[in-house]
Amino acid sequence: MSLCETRRINVMTNDSQLSASKPGTAKKIVIKNFEKPKLPVEYLPKTWDKLQEAVVAIQTSKNISTPLEELYKAVENLCSHKAAAQLYDYLQSLCEKHVKYNVNQFINSDTDSLMFLKLLDNCWQAHCRQMIMIRSIFLFLDRTYVLQNAAILSIWDMGLEMFRNYIISNPQVQSRAVDGLLQLVEKERAGESVDRCLLKSLLRMLSDLQIYKEVFEGKFLQATEELYAAEGQRLMQDQEVPAYLSHVDKRLNEEWERLMHYLDQSTKRPLIQCVEKQLISEHLCNILQKGLDQLLDENRTTELSLMYNLLSKVKEGLPELCSYFNQYIKKRGKVIVTNPEKDKTMVQELLDFKDQLDVVVMQCFQKNEKFVNSLKEAFEYFINQRPNKPAELIAKFVDSKLRAGNKEATEEELERLLDKIMVLFRFIHGKDVFEAFYKKDLAKRLLVGKSASVDAEKSMLSKLKQECGAGFTSKLEGMFKDMELSKELMLAFKQYLNNTMPHGKIDMSVNILTMGYWPTYQTWEVNLPQEMVEYQDVFKKFYLGKHSGRKLQWQPNLGHCLLKANFTSGQKELLVSLFQTLVLLMFNDADEVSFEDIKQSTTIEDNELRRTLQSLACGKARVILKTPKGRDVNNGDKFVFNSEFKNQLFRIKINQIQMKETQEEQTNTQERVFQDRQYQIDAAIVRIMKTRKSLTHNLLLTELYDQLKFPVKPTDLKKRIESLIERDYLERDKDNTNQYHYVA
Repeated sequence: MSLCETRRINVMTNDSQLSASKPGTAKKIVIKNFEKPKLPVEYLPKTWDKLQEAVVAIQTSKNISTPLEELYKAVENLCSHKAAAQLYDYLQSLCEKHVKYNVNQFINSDTDSLMFLKLLDNCWQAHCRQMIMIRSIFLFLDRTYVLQNAAILSIWDMGLEMFRNYIISNPQVQSRAVDGLLQLVEKERAGESVDRCLLKSLLRMLSDLQIYKEVFEGKFLQATEELYAAEGQRLMQDQEVPAYLSHVDKRLNEEWERLMHYLDQSTKRPLIQCVEKQLISEHLCNILQKGLDQLLDENRTTELSLMYNLLSKVKEGLPELCSYFNQYIKKRGKVIVTNPEKDKTMVQELLDFKDQLDVVVMQCFQKNEKFVNSLKEAFEYFINQRPNKPAELIAKFVDSKLRAGNKEATEEELERLLDKIMVLFRFIHGKDVFEAFYKKDLAKRLLVGKSASVDAEKSMLSKLKQECGAGFTSKLEGMFKDMELSKELMLAFKQYLNNTMPHGKIDMSVNILTMGYWPTYQTWEVNLPQEMVEYQDVFKKFYLGKHSGRKLQWQPNLGHCLLKANFTSGQKELLVSLFQTLVLLMFNDADEVSFEDIKQSTTIEDNELRRTLQSLACGKARVILKTPKGRDVNNGDKFVFNSEFKNQLFRIKINQIQMKETQEEQTNTQERVFQDRQYQIDAAIVRIMKTRKSLTHNLLLTELYDQLKFPVKPTDLKKRIESLIERDYLERDKDNTNQYHYVA
């Protein structure tokens, strides 16, 4: 159907003006008496009949008899002739009638839940398709009349509102729909396969109808909370923590998949929080108490990474994990440090423990700074639970690694090991104890030539200097300086010796040790052979000639010799201590000597002599034989030279039998440390009081704790203060005994 409009246009022109006008000159056209044509009376009902017929055909899935272009044009004509409001009302009434009719198929439906959902989905999909086609016909109405009237819904929104009001808001339909959707989700969570497309379509429908949150989300989240609350309680009791963590991770991934496939994104935050709360937050302490120690003991990095990732999702997760991690380190570390039976392996166990925990923090805990600091704090705590001993054992461990004969590691590996040892060293409070034992062992390595590598020694010294300052290593550096100066001195001495004793049979080397740098050694008086005494006198004359006013004190217990010995099997070279040398030289003049003869001749201290004889007669290289046989040397024992001694090596090192470090030696070293600490405390008190002139007892203690670099008890500080008062460095206030004054 087409409608022709007839317009009468009167055009008036001026011929003279037209003829006179130039090309390009505008022409003036005047339109008069324009009238808009009117619609025939029968046009509206006839047109609506055709439009109604088309709408019903769409709603009943039949063919439309009238061309769509003609229908669209008809809508445009009606809107142009002020029939838009009436047309909108006709269309609304027609659609409303159809939607109301559709709801009947759901009322008292006896189909099962799944079929009901499919029926609802089909109805929804059909409704959407119908409204799209209807809108395409009434598009002009939608774009003019509806846009100009804000109170009127668009054709699409009108269709949505009708579906919402008459179908989904029906209590029976809504109840069955929501219950059916929840049942499908429950089945999927139970491991069954469900139609995700159906779920997606119906949940999208609820979102489009803007009732998703109102009718579905609340019930869905409630069902989720109930499911995971029960599941968490059950599995936490029945499963080990690694299995439980895997299950939680699996559940979270499943919920993320649901969000990706069919749930509305507005549900994401409350859904994930609900799962995390019920499966993680509610069982946080149980997870950590039941599983963390086991995972750390077994070094299960994969599970620890999973635990960290899961616990990081809840508010208190990582702080609690960090706290339990700290407690674990302290508990396990304290067992290593405080058990005397573990002293031999303590340092290596601590290094291995630290390596393991470093891997856990770096890889599993993502280098989290709080965990890094917690690890350091825990190590510092437990390693100082046993004062002084860890420092002593760390020093001895360094000695074992820097000593010659240690073939366990390359230079690069040794350097890395020293770096790790320095990490432990930083944790100990009694660094002066470490210094005392390290100094004693370093002296042995340097004097007896047992150092594996000068580079490694200097590297360790550099690390200590960097960590503790030049004051800490000044004496240690002095020891190295003495050794270097001794080498230079011996070059000059050998030249001097060649001029003084050109036919001498002894090759003598002397180390000059500055007393303040080296450990204090006990002075031994022994009888040396005349040849050795002569060489000592020559060196003394040479040295004092260069350095007048100095005093030399010989330390025979630190000496060692290279002897040439003749056996039946041939000549051998024996690398022995000076005490061993004195014993062996006696067999140049006698075939058999007694214990008493050796003691009288050498004047070596009794215990030292027994150990020396034990090394020569009872060790692996038995260059002398003892009668009667046995491992111990007793009074009355006889000794003979073992001329039948055999060994495949030409140069044989006969180690002195080292007594286990006696309690007396340990006590002496610790006593020296204690005395040094007394001097440091006294100096600190005087320094503070000299600056402050007057201080209360508590303030003085506070400043002392800040300055002193070793652990000290308040009672020890009080004793030192009393000592300084007795020596007139300080005095008590006459009116306030808790106040001290510096005595200038």
